Amino acid sequence: MMKDEGMLVIWPAYLDRDRTRAQGRIISKKSALSKPTFDEIVQAAQNLSLEPVPEKDKYYPRSWWEKSGRVMIANTQAKNLSVRRIAAEIKKIRG
Repeated sequence: MMKDEGMLVIWPAYLDRDRTRAQGRIISKKSALSKPTFDEIVQAAQNLSLEPVPEKDKYYPRSWWEKSGRVMIANTQAKNLSVRRIAAEIKKIRG
């Protein structure tokens, strides 16, 4: 069994309002955030009990020159729904 089987990968680009869909954003601009950080995603996933596994030393394939890190979470629901929930939690954390 692979170590990431049954897990979803969440990259900061998925939540970034400043990126286009072609650049990796997977949620609407209305739901997205400005410059989400790796640490915010980890904190939000912990708050939502999504069992995050942080991997800070990873490069997002569409912007391979940026070391943005990724967060692996339990695959308990659709990826788009998980990403929207994480974005909403980060908005709460930011206040």
